[in-house]
Amino acid sequence: MQTQTINLSIPKSLLMMINKQAKAEARTKSGMIQQAIRMYINRKKVDELFAYGIRKVNELEKRLDLLEKRINKYSNPRTTYKETPRR
Repeated sequence: MQTQTINLSIPKSLLMMINKQAKAEARTKSGMIQQAIRMYINRKKVDELFAYGIRKVNELEKRLDLLEKRINKYSNPRTTYKETPRR
């Protein structure tokens, strides 16, 4: 994997937490930050997929509601409808 060095400004308190966690896990700060960024990006992708799924479910629920109304309209004995003549 090709890498590139960047400058990053973070609060001192966050750097202290990174140092502490990296030491506890015997990892580099760079490795910790890389993993955090990958996890953040993956989480965003999951959130987008979940939101897409919710939109699709809502669309299907609307279609099912419409279908149910149409079925109920024609299955109601008080409702009359004309049958189309057969050829």
